[in-house]
Amino acid sequence: MRTADITRNTNETRVRVSINLDGTGQQTINTGVPFLDHMLDQIARHGLIDLDIHCDGDTHIDDHHTVEDVGITLGQAFAAAVGNKAGLRRYGHSYVPLDEALSRVVVDFSGRPGLYYHIPFTRSHIGHFDVDLAREFFQGFVNHALVTLHIDNLRGENSHHQCETVFKAFGRALRMAVEHDPRNAGVVPSTKGVL
Repeated sequence: MRTADITRNTNETRVRVSINLDGTGQQTINTGVPFLDHMLDQIARHGLIDLDIHCDGDTHIDDHHTVEDVGITLGQAFAAAVGNKAGLRRYGHSYVPLDEALSRVVVDFSGRPGLYYHIPFTRSHIGHFDVDLAREFFQGFVNHALVTLHIDNLRGENSHHQCETVFKAFGRALRMAVEHDPRNAGVVPSTKGVL
């Protein structure tokens, strides 16, 4: 089983993330930021990744620390669960529509962190959720999962739809990238021999 259980405690947040890359999309999520919980649910369900995420954060100040630290801890969990990456497909991509919105996400478990992010949100907030925090989540994930991640919202008028298509596509891209490649079993998918 490709699993990980990571805890991150700071003066601002206490985060625990457990993942199973070979799961069925089961999830228990409570971050104290309801819209983030909804987006993490998309990752679990569309990625077929079991997620157990709990965060006690300083949301009385702002949601920033919680969202960023959940991204960091989830990234650490992915890095631990994929191990040396032998037998992985390595690359994953997905296009996901939701009504008028369409997003594309491409991920490479390259060992090199890089975020290339383009979401022209049409509003500054989705309910109480500041849309700037979506980038903070993905930056935290990328820096600690050590992946290259390209996120493009290609069209959209409703900010909820824009964000949801991104998270659904992210889950599906992750699913593809971490799947076992039976034609490359036990081999690290790189000419370098290491990722």
